Parts: sequence; C-alpha cells; structure tokens
Amino acid sequence: MQMSSQAPSPSLEEGHWPARRRSVLDWLIIETRNERFIDNILVEMCERLQAAGVPVARATLHFRINHPQWLGARILWRKGLAEGEIDLYDYGTQNTALYLNSPLYVINNGGAEVRTNLEALTDEHSQNSLYVDLKAEGLTEYIAWPLEHTLGKRHVVTFATDRKGGFEEEHVAFLLDLLPALALVSEIRLKNRFVRTLLETYVGPHASEQILAGATTRGSGVTVGAAILICDLRNFTKLSDLWPRDDVIDLLNAYFDAMSEPIERHGGEILKFMGDGLLAIFPLSNPNAAENLLQAIREAEAAIALLNKDNLEKGREPFGYGIGVHVGDVMYGNIGSRRRLDFTVIGPAVNIASRLESLTKETKRPVLLSRAFVEMAGCASSMEHLGSYPVRGIGEPIEVFAFSGNGPAPVLRVVGE
Repeated sequence: MQMSSQAPSPSLEEGHWPARRRSVLDWLIIETRNERFIDNILVEMCERLQAAGVPVARATLHFRINHPQWLGARILWRKGLAEGEIDLYDYGTQNTALYLNSPLYVINNGGAEVRTNLEALTDEHSQNSLYVDLKAEGLTEYIAWPLEHTLGKRHVVTFATDRKGGFEEEHVAFLLDLLPALALVSEIRLKNRFVRTLLETYVGPHASEQILAGATTRGSGVTVGAAILICDLRNFTKLSDLWPRDDVIDLLNAYFDAMSEPIERHGGEILKFMGDGLLAIFPLSNPNAAENLLQAIREAEAAIALLNKDNLEKGREPFGYGIGVHVGDVMYGNIGSRRRLDFTVIGPAVNIASRLESLTKETKRPVLLSRAFVEMAGCASSMEHLGSYPVRGIGEPIEVFAFSGNGPAPVLRVVGE
C-alpha cells in the first residue's frame, strides 16, 4: 500500500514509528540476502518506506564504480516506478560544471548532509538546475547523505518528497536509521559487481562465469569445439622504437578497439591480449560461429583501414596485421603454476591458427584460413585457394585459403617484422 503524500503521518496518529522502522530495517538486513541487484533493493525499500508512512517520492543511489569505461552509476527510483533506472557516467564527468555545482560534489568532498527546501528556493539554490527540475516534478524537499563503505569509500544516497511542507523530522530520523544497513547491503552488491567486472575485463565474460562458478583449480576445464582467431600487429617493434610512448599506447588501444569490438559484437570471446596480438574463440555451440567470425573480420578490416587512412594523413606509416583462422577442439580452462593461473585455450588447433598467422608474413596476405575452417563454414567459393604449405610443428602440409570477404581481398599493407 502506498501512502498519500498529503496523509497525516502515522507517527502522529498511531505512535508506531519504532515497530515500522524495525520492520523495514529487519527486511533490509535479513530478507535481502537472496537479492543480487542493488537497484531491486532500492525499489522495494522505497515501497516499504511508503507503506510505513515515510513519504518518499524519489530516491537515488550514486556509486563510483571500478570499470574501465565508466566512472560512476546512478540508480533512480520515482514513485510509481516498478524498476529502477540506471544511468552510467563517463570519466571526465567529475570535471563538468553540472557536477561541480551539484549536491554530489558537496557530499563526495566531505559534506555530511545537503538538505534543500524546494518549496522556497533561494536565488542561490535556484541557479542549480537539479533543484529547479525537482521542483518542477512537484517535489518539496531534497536530502543527500553520504553512504559510507569500508576503507573510506564514500558514495551518495538521496531522498526527496512531494509532501507539502517536506519531510517531518520523524521521517528524517527514520531514513537516517537505515543508512548504516543500506551502506552494508549496497557495499556487498557493489563488490560482487566489481569482482564480475574485474574478471570480465581481464578474462572475458564467458571465462569469468566459469571462474565464478568454481573453476579455480589448476587443470579444471572442458574440451570445446571452437573457431579460433589469432591476430598480430605487424611492424610494431619498429613503431614502438620510433614513436613517442603515449603515441604507441594510443596506437595499440585503437588497434585493439578495431579488432575487439567486432569480435565481441558477433559473439566471439577474447581470451587474452599477447603484447600486440590477441587470441579469440567463437564456440561452435553457436551454429552461426563461423559466419560470425568472418563478419567480425570484415568489420575489423574496415575499421583498421580507417585507422591507416588517419595514420597516412598524419604522416605516419600505416600498420599491417596478420590473422590466422582454424577450427577444432581445444582444452578450455585453467593452466599455470600452483599460485598463478591463466584461463585460456590450448591444443593443436590453437597451434595451427598461430602458424597460419605467422604464415601471413610469407604469403603477404593479411588473413589466412585453414581448409578445415573453410569447409565447415562453406565459404570456399568466396576465398582464394593458395595451395598447401608446410607448417612448423605439423606433420602434413596444410591447405591454406586467403580471406576475400565478399569479394576481392582489400589492398592492405602487410609488413613483415
């Protein structure tokens, strides 16, 4: 049941504040144990606050998150919403005027409370677009407090009401009593999400799920069928010697973006970056794995061609690359020392893909595919058959095809190291 914002406070009529407060607090500490997502907890907490007589009409949680792409996240609930709205914020947001003039800035820099009467905005407060927007929504009072996590980590929680006259002091005391429990509950979820983000960032989404499911012992793993892609940047040693360090880092990041985004977009899993190269697989559990791999290469070639155009316009040498593609069974799991493991794939099929990548230097073709992959993909008619080549470590010569996308192979420079 949601209480009307204009209804008299239950505390004044019934005197049941302690029991109502205990009920919400017990739920927050005990009954949320099986809820994985903090946005769901925020929504239900606000609904329970309304049922207890606290006229919350809007609430937000603001977290700084450990993510390679995003600085922070905001979870927003409004009265009547069944789900929280999640917004992510780029790095650099903390330098904008919008943030520097916000209550979040005050709290993040040591403030204990920001409390604003929206019904009587002063000239100073009316300069803040947040307060103007909140008043336009019909809200009457806004409060922001720090949400203290361990080791000095500080986040922000806010509440607003549409009750005429704003919150009563009993409402504010009720909310303040919940903050330590909310801090604990949110920190657990935030750290769980951080662990997942950390694993996804360094080992990929599929491997991270395996690890979180318990695949943490050396030798644990499974055999899977996969299309394998190994890519290596050409002439990188020369470039890294001649270019400034920051330019080299920018080059690598741009190159990996050009290669990685199409791979991930089409269902591939990047298992590792190896200096200036990468290893990715497309599991055959997806019936479109081969087609997806080929499409990822087409899009990566187009992206790298744009990078080379930019390099030429800046007077830089364009860079080349080599890609080897094969298909087969691989051992997918933990390999390494007793204390330091790598979640990766190994097996003869991986070795053949690696040899094909090296063979691009000899053939002067940027992408080479094995007959096994081409036959499985059914794409022989659109590929160029180059013949058989002896491959180091492999007994029999391997029939090799050159990638031609949807037509003739694009003219891209391949420079051998």
